[in-house]
Amino acid sequence: MTRSKKPKSPNSSDSPTSPSLALSSLHFRLQALEEEHQWLLKQIGRKRNELKKFLDQMRSLATEIFQRGQPLYEKLTDLDREIHALFDEILTARKMGQQTKKRILGIYETLQLTGVISPKFDDGDEELDELFGAEEPEGSSEQSAQDFFSGEDSYSRHDDGTELSPESSPKSPESRQIRRTFLRMAEIFHPDKVTDPETRMRHNEIMKEVNRAYKEGDIAKLLEIERQYQMGDSFEVEGSSESDLKRQCERVETNNELLKKQYENLKRELRSVRNTPEGEMVRASRACEKDGIDPIEQMLEEMKLQVQSTEKIYNFVLDFRDKKITVKEFLRGPVRMGRSPEEMEDILDQLLQQLRGISR
Repeated sequence: MTRSKKPKSPNSSDSPTSPSLALSSLHFRLQALEEEHQWLLKQIGRKRNELKKFLDQMRSLATEIFQRGQPLYEKLTDLDREIHALFDEILTARKMGQQTKKRILGIYETLQLTGVISPKFDDGDEELDELFGAEEPEGSSEQSAQDFFSGEDSYSRHDDGTELSPESSPKSPESRQIRRTFLRMAEIFHPDKVTDPETRMRHNEIMKEVNRAYKEGDIAKLLEIERQYQMGDSFEVEGSSESDLKRQCERVETNNELLKKQYENLKRELRSVRNTPEGEMVRASRACEKDGIDPIEQMLEEMKLQVQSTEKIYNFVLDFRDKKITVKEFLRGPVRMGRSPEEMEDILDQLLQQLRGISR
């Protein structure tokens, strides 16, 4: 695909020696600035679409993994809960010596600390509370999961200003310029300033676009809307005075600087998103698909192995609860029943490693 060539930046240090040469130089400078302006708008549009497409792929992959893997997730959750319940029953209802109970408790804690089952701490353990922080409000984890798998974009771009609401950002020169552009457009297109119903409806739709672009801090979109509807008096190059040309050059140059910053922010954000674990999964998934491999099926196979290992541990603890194995056999631990705890990594890490391995 042929890349569009970036126009040469105009040199603002030219110093013509006569009025006619000055006007001619300003004409050329304005033309170069306008070409640069159009190039920047085009590049921002492409990069914005590229970022949107990548985020859509991340959401789509996460949603498909969640939907196809939900039965396995639920199975793991049920097994986890049942293993905790079995240990609770064994430690509270079964009669045993203090030393034996201590060793059984050690097995229980080992299963938690190695990630085989979820950690469960005593409510009264203040040291652990202090170590792991205050308990999250009820439903916060649920909400986080919903946010991740919902259509909302969790990448709010607050670090680079690309989509940070100007109202909440520091009053930088860029945010002030965006606000000036917004106010200039609102002055012309505010629906309350017209009485004709058809015009009012049209202005209302325009202002929706303007408000959206302003809240996202999207100067490129604001300038595109401005040019699309040819707001204000269009600038006529021919017949303009030197001072008029200078002002127009300064205006376009200021806008171009804002566009350059937005373009760099978009590029930086896309790089950042690609380097997240979710972004790496998307890239690995693409590589798998090129080789004719279903990456999600590969991940589900790994999850099935996790379920099988957890089931073995559950059955092992159940047999001890039902006195089908002796204390001595139980104290040998669940390692003999399947993979060692060290092999049972966190499921999401396993999935990511699996994808990486397939894509090599």
